[in-house]
Amino acid sequence: MDSYDVIIVGTGAGGGTLARHLAPSGKRVLLLERGDWLPREPSNWLAQDVFVDNRYVSEDTWYDPEGKPFQPQIHYFVGGATKLYGAALYRLRAEDFEDLQHHDGISPAWPISYNELEPYYSTAEQLYEVHGEHGKDPTESYASAPYPFPAVSHEPRIQQLSDDLEAAGYHPFHAPCGIRLNEQNMPYSACVRCQNCDGFPCAVHGKSDADVLGVRPALEHSNVELLTNAKAVRLETEPGGVAVSAVVVEREGELERYEADLVVLACGAANTAKLLLLSATDEHPNGLANGSDQVGRNYMFHNSQAVLALSHDENPTIFQKTLGLNDFYFAGNGHDYPLGNIQMVGKSQAPMFHGEKPGETKLAPHWSLEQVAKHAVDFWLSTEDLPRPENRVSVDRGGELALAYTATNEKPKQELYKQLHSMLAKLRMEPDHLFHRFAYMKNEIPVAGVAHQAGTCRMGADPATSVVNADCRAHELDNLYVVDTSVFPSIGAVNPALTAMANSLRVGDHLLDRLK
Repeated sequence: MDSYDVIIVGTGAGGGTLARHLAPSGKRVLLLERGDWLPREPSNWLAQDVFVDNRYVSEDTWYDPEGKPFQPQIHYFVGGATKLYGAALYRLRAEDFEDLQHHDGISPAWPISYNELEPYYSTAEQLYEVHGEHGKDPTESYASAPYPFPAVSHEPRIQQLSDDLEAAGYHPFHAPCGIRLNEQNMPYSACVRCQNCDGFPCAVHGKSDADVLGVRPALEHSNVELLTNAKAVRLETEPGGVAVSAVVVEREGELERYEADLVVLACGAANTAKLLLLSATDEHPNGLANGSDQVGRNYMFHNSQAVLALSHDENPTIFQKTLGLNDFYFAGNGHDYPLGNIQMVGKSQAPMFHGEKPGETKLAPHWSLEQVAKHAVDFWLSTEDLPRPENRVSVDRGGELALAYTATNEKPKQELYKQLHSMLAKLRMEPDHLFHRFAYMKNEIPVAGVAHQAGTCRMGADPATSVVNADCRAHELDNLYVVDTSVFPSIGAVNPALTAMANSLRVGDHLLDRLK
């Protein structure tokens, strides 16, 4: 049995970032990843393989409340979900850290403020080589440093869209992108600005993911070790149950135990909760760190829609994910409650539709799938999902993960769709052709579409209503921390990855102080 200063369970936005931050300290750090390295192969960039054949969806089985099994759209690789994310690295707004009234209720305040997290946002943007431009998004909050790289330029059709939005009185901005692109010196650019980015793995490591910019830099330090295909199945505690003593790992069919002074969970909102619930002891009969009965509760994932409009002219855009619109993020513009965020999503390709619902093209009955793809302008609409205790992860008697979830804020979601629909004529689109795309989440993000998951181990000052404190340490265990999106008290309406990265850096500073 080996002993370490820190064990980090999970290598995604939270765990991979933390490993890089701790690596220069010289402390012995063990990274545990239940998956393997994602293969670099031609299939990385084939829409048929990725979106139709689901080549990179990991084998796992979860259950709905009726006990019906389903396969979650989840990815177990070094780098976690960031290996296939769209690399949209937005900050939450300052107001997202406060109580915020929504149509379906209050989005609760965090125990930390935006100003406390802001320096770490700037550091995360540096680490993840984010491209952007401050000052254009009317809802954005104070930033202490500029983006490290200039905004990714719009291709002509998206520039036209931006110009049309401005002419209509809106405030489009260049979306913050985590791609390793050097437009001024393309021969030396890691990113080749291809169409196979959003939802694809990157075969040339041109995406700013937690593998390439988190784990690999950490492993350059001899004090950091990575075990792949190593699934954490249980946490053991010291006598009295006040601290974690070991992580039990299943690897190559055998159980192994690893000890550390500090243990950090970063398995994702669902699996972090599952691991804690499976680690019940006499002192923690309802699951580890679960005296509040909040572990697994308040599961959230964005109430999102991918939709495509049909442009009058062909849309030859290759890298489309360069524009955002937050005019409807808060109440106003004729709405009494927030609607959410509009941004671009990866460009439609005809093979994607074969993995979706070809019947959806009935809205354009005289168009072939190839024509639809050529004329498509693709949008991603996100409305905030509110935490509800009944939306939860639990484990059954066999230790299997069960997920109960009912969406919130459905009316604002519908209103955001209607808002975009009403704008089409002004944006040189076919006014009657706006319909849903399912490539990213199959049936409109059902319970199986687990991207952007959050909640289940919310942070808070009161141990009776939260799982971890403001430092993301479990209230009931002195050496157990959580740094993934499960600690989010609310999720906002923008992509959560950068907030997870920034919070991981913040917690990392706290851990470095403890390790001195």
